[in-house]
Amino acid sequence: MRVVNSLVERCFLIVELLADEARSLRLGAIAERLDLGKSVVHRMLTVLCDIGWVEQDSDSGLYRLTLRLAVLGQRFLSGTHLPDVCQPILEELAGATRELARMAVVQGDSLTWIAQAQGAKKGLIYQPEAAAKVRLSITANGKAWLSTLSNSDAVRLAVKDGFGQPGGGANAIKTIEGLIAELEATRLRGWAISNEEAEAGVVAIAAPILLENKETVGTVSVAGPTSRLMVSRHEAIAADVIAASRRLGELWPLRRAQEQLESGKQRLEDAISR
Repeated sequence: MRVVNSLVERCFLIVELLADEARSLRLGAIAERLDLGKSVVHRMLTVLCDIGWVEQDSDSGLYRLTLRLAVLGQRFLSGTHLPDVCQPILEELAGATRELARMAVVQGDSLTWIAQAQGAKKGLIYQPEAAAKVRLSITANGKAWLSTLSNSDAVRLAVKDGFGQPGGGANAIKTIEGLIAELEATRLRGWAISNEEAEAGVVAIAAPILLENKETVGTVSVAGPTSRLMVSRHEAIAADVIAASRRLGELWPLRRAQEQLESGKQRLEDAISR
């Protein structure tokens, strides 16, 4: 494993930890989680506080992220034009299934939720926790993405993500052999399912978003209470999810083309202004 020495890398580790927890933490807890000395962590937290990324509660002494990261994230997401391109498809999927439709994008070795649309108008309405990171081995989206990788890479990422650790539902897969078998079944079906694995009483069905070159750029899913997402509905919902994933894969290059167009426009404006 590569040893992290640089101050910049360590500062980002603190930011990522506070973002994952989405709550305040003590200096000692941060140092313990990152396996760093308290004095080192204190110096980095002081720097992060000085530049506005972290703040310390004056009464409790706990550290937490400021809203600066969230604001920058929103600005970046808006700049990618992903919501503009993909939201209409999510809205259609949510309307067709009358459940919650969500989309996540691949970011390095992880998946991140970026958009959703609620199709349930009455009765039980599933509202997930406000977490950005997708758990890989217990969610339908996570398994959909892992199924596009080799078994060795899928297992490596699942373990890195915390496979086997507390936090999953009663039906969460607990062995590597079980995970591989589930991924094989997912590949054969073309869609993944999480039946009370991530949350009690919740079923989710997901499919990977693939580009023409077979690159996996994200996942799309439908989730809702088990009382409505019964086995008899799984195939029909899966068909809708797969159709949405294909449309998203077809539209994805438009987002990249738009980025290139705007980049070219900016370069032209810069050249004219010189």
